[in-house]
Amino acid sequence: MLEQDPGAAAMLGRVLADTAPAADDDAIRTRILDAAREQFSAIGVRHSTMDDVARRAGVARITVYRRFPTKDALVEQVTQREYRDYFEQFLIDIREAATVQERVVVGFTHSMRAIRNNPIIGGMATAEPEMLVRAMGDDGRLIAVVRQFVAAQLGKERDAGHVAADLDVELVAEVMVRISASFLTTPSAIVDIDDDEALADLARRFLVPMLG
Repeated sequence: MLEQDPGAAAMLGRVLADTAPAADDDAIRTRILDAAREQFSAIGVRHSTMDDVARRAGVARITVYRRFPTKDALVEQVTQREYRDYFEQFLIDIREAATVQERVVVGFTHSMRAIRNNPIIGGMATAEPEMLVRAMGDDGRLIAVVRQFVAAQLGKERDAGHVAADLDVELVAEVMVRISASFLTTPSAIVDIDDDEALADLARRFLVPMLG
């Protein structure tokens, strides 16, 4: 894996501060999250129980509940961890793009592919979209974290003079993230989200113009 430049790494750290759990160094907690990821990948979120996760992690059921009071809380934390890995890969993927327009196109297409191919997030988007919506949080917390990440990228482009100086990066990021989430959770009869060329065309026609 390529090394991140210091500025990108620092920005990623600020965004991930919202998703990183306070007890991230808890070995048992990490074991439970690893087991949950394996369990959800194997048979899906809906058909998995907290007992299944406990058995796979080799811990008592009460141990799981002490750290994750509900299944929804566990699913949300597993999903957040998947997004943290995605953020890191996103910064690597856009490096080869020469312009901000290309970075938007590459970022969008690679993000959609990465999420679709992810056994947890992609699996929920395909077979259990309602679970993905719930994992995003009733208060929109996960959506907000992704928006912060995208807004930080757009802010960097604005500061470098690559986009309009008065670009509302928060609003543009919100719209971009909402569009992505909609395609992931609601099947489209018009846009094939498994077709990179179709996604790139969509980004060029509708996302790039948002840059002003």
